[in-house]
Order: sequence, then C-alpha cells, then structure tokens
Amino acid sequence: MRNLNRAAFTIFVAAAAACAGFLLAPGAAAQAKADAVTTKPVTPAGPKLTASAVQIEVMDPGDLQIPPDFRIAEYEYLYEQVNATKKFQHVYRSGDKRAEGVADLLTLKTTVESFKKGSQKAREVTTVGGWTSIKLKAQFVDRAGKVVLEKEAEGKVRFMGGNLNATYDFAKKIAAIIQDSFDASGGAAPSK
Repeated sequence: MRNLNRAAFTIFVAAAAACAGFLLAPGAAAQAKADAVTTKPVTPAGPKLTASAVQIEVMDPGDLQIPPDFRIAEYEYLYEQVNATKKFQHVYRSGDKRAEGVADLLTLKTTVESFKKGSQKAREVTTVGGWTSIKLKAQFVDRAGKVVLEKEAEGKVRFMGGNLNATYDFAKKIAAIIQDSFDASGGAAPSK
C-alpha cells in the first residue's frame, strides 16, 4: 500500500509539472516574441550617419539611485558592444586625451530614465516575478553639442541570469541601433 501511494504521488507531481509547463510556455513564447520585436534594429529616416570615432561617457543616473555595479557594468558592456560594431575607427573611453584631436568625434551619453532591480532568486523560483529592467536614453552628440541621434532602449532580465545582464541587454540594443544608423567610417578596424 505504501509503495502504491509513493507511485501515485510521483505520477501526480510529474503530471502537475507537465501542466505547469503547458501553462507557462505560452507566456514564455509571448515574452520571447516581445523581446525579439524590441531588439529589431531601428531604421533611421534619411541617410546613415558617419563618424570616425566615438567617446563613451559614464552613465548619468539622473535622480535615481543606481547601484555602482550597474553603472560599471553598463559602461563596460557598452564600450565592448560599440567596439564590436566596427562602425568607428576608434572607440574611446571617457577622459581619453587621444579623442581631443578627432574632428568628427561623437560622444555617446546615456541617461537613466527608469530602473527596477529585480531578484535573481525570484526569477529562478517563478517565471512571473523578479524581473530586472533599466531604461536609458542614448544620445550621440557632436563637437558643437548638437544631438545627431537620440534613442531610448531598455535592458531586461526576465527569466534566468543575474541582474547585471540587463545592462548587457541594453548594450546589445545600442549596438543594433549603431549597426542600423551608422556607415562604417573608412572600414578601419576598431581600437582595442
């Protein structure tokens, strides 16, 4: 009798898990479709922009309390992803003196518009909570202070992964915008 109860319990748990998978799968598919839509490159109106170099500034948190690890991760991932686009001959960090002599230098400024630090543990336990998101405005500014391109992008972590993956997601979206908005300048390899 005892073995029968264990077997029935095991079958019940397996059936419940399978049903939960069927119930959650449409939500996961819908989220994947929504993420795919938001990561499509943005087609600019008119000709593509060109510049030989870009300098990436540190994120402006605005009035929001952004943890230091998010600021650092956003900056480093953004530098890495912009460099990987190969649209610029040089990608400079904030404060790099070599950028001073570049005539067509653009400066990439990011400002936080909203931030929600989720919980990795909650995401691992349930797929409906613990989400992390960071929404930033990205501006490409020329030497005269004119904004030549401005876009908003949102980095998210919905299911698995650490909270800082939201900054990586944001950087990938900015790289997609660069790919779609800029022509490669001279085809030169990016700086290291």
